[in-house]
Amino acid sequence: MRIRLEGHDLPGQRAGERAHALRLAGVHVGVQRKASAELLVPAWAPSAVWELEVTAREVDGLLDVGGPWVHGRPGARFLYVTWGNLSGDTFAMFRRAKLMFGDVPTATLRAAYEGALLVGSLGLTDEHGDPVCARVRPAWSVA
Repeated sequence: MRIRLEGHDLPGQRAGERAHALRLAGVHVGVQRKASAELLVPAWAPSAVWELEVTAREVDGLLDVGGPWVHGRPGARFLYVTWGNLSGDTFAMFRRAKLMFGDVPTATLRAAYEGALLVGSLGLTDEHGDPVCARVRPAWSVA
């Protein structure tokens, strides 16, 4: 199953001290694959787009996703969008956002399972101007 995450409103794009501090600290955002953040994008980029492949199977009439990008136990699977400071080749994670597959409308997830592209659109800045974290609910659709 193919997934495209489309991140907009990155915190380093904004004006002000917080955005400036993110740029100075080399803050990047990526998607967590197993224990490491990959596909890193600077926090000051105009947008972030990640393309992922996950596995999916039907279990007792329900869809279960898996693979190295997917975390959590059956029935509570999710993706992590991970924030950290990048210095050379070292990424020091300091914050994550959790995107729950349970928040994807059933018909949308089913369409992706049957071959459509699952698209999640999400803002990457919270109400305080910081990198978004905790549970995030993207707008899910298929393309």
